[in-house]
Amino acid sequence: MANTKQKPTIILDNGTIVTCQEPVVVSASRSTDIPAFYCDWFFHRLKVGYSAWTNPFNGVRMYVSYAKTRFIVFWSKNPYPMLKYLDKLQEKNIGCYIQYSLNDYEKEGLEKGVPPLYFRINTFKQLVTKLGKGHVVWRFDPMVLTDNISLADLIDKVRNIGDQLKEYTEKMVFSFADILSYRKVKANLDKVGIKYIEWSESLMEEFASRLSVMNKERGWNFTLATCGEKIDLSKYGILHNKCIDDDLIIRLAYNDSELMKYLNVEIHKRGEDLFDIEPCDSVNINEQYYAIKKKRKNKDGGQRTFCKCIDSKDIGQYNTCPHLCEYCYANTSKELAIANYKKHMLNSQEESIV
Repeated sequence: MANTKQKPTIILDNGTIVTCQEPVVVSASRSTDIPAFYCDWFFHRLKVGYSAWTNPFNGVRMYVSYAKTRFIVFWSKNPYPMLKYLDKLQEKNIGCYIQYSLNDYEKEGLEKGVPPLYFRINTFKQLVTKLGKGHVVWRFDPMVLTDNISLADLIDKVRNIGDQLKEYTEKMVFSFADILSYRKVKANLDKVGIKYIEWSESLMEEFASRLSVMNKERGWNFTLATCGEKIDLSKYGILHNKCIDDDLIIRLAYNDSELMKYLNVEIHKRGEDLFDIEPCDSVNINEQYYAIKKKRKNKDGGQRTFCKCIDSKDIGQYNTCPHLCEYCYANTSKELAIANYKKHMLNSQEESIV
């Protein structure tokens, strides 16, 4: 029998009726820094109820409705503009956490468009104070080696930030810059004459070993995890991360019954049943509750091979981020990113970023 289920529709700003996607979990965004540069746009579109997105591979324009959205994962190097909007999410009963890429390449000038390090660390603390611990994940991403940045330099940079975030985060996520695999990254670095060094497996192992020791010795006790990396660093206590993480979403939003239903999760109260046996793979929420995931596989098939993220809808666009990081994978060129940002600012309430 043919599937007769009708696709959802929305009414556009101009009155046209179109089909749309209705994601429950939204990613904002792997492709650009929405919190830093498009925060006003995003929260306006959230209020309107939809935004437009162009597929970067085939150029097809699509529409994303927020009617069923229950959780948003934000990605940013400067989420300071979000501070004034967090109450808007609470009003809509939409949960969130922030993947905060808080690196230190100030001296080397690899991230010329981001605010000073002290400002970004203070923003991290303000967000945690507002949202609660666990809602802001520290990323040092990517780890870049050059003729001016040694492995020892990276360890020192991590130590400095880690000491300041000790009481504010539960996790540190990192990745090793894989420059030769990304033509845009290589071209961007070659263009400005940065002499990068590729990570060998032995260098990765040495870094992981030193990071693991430092995590214990300095009393951070962070969960350490890599993003999209093939190498197995489990002997150093380093996990493969899920950046769009159903376990974390469950912990932060377990009382959202609609979201738990979507994730196919059962919430159990400890001690409620004398014969209740908690499975070894259950998700620990707190002292009172744990969760059982009935759907075992929810991986986003559109991501890299070693990415463990669950399914979500990313609403960002490439070539729109004016941070202008020298190693950027999301911009073909700085000039194009700046041009698109200027175009956006001419009408910042349009359906799409560009």
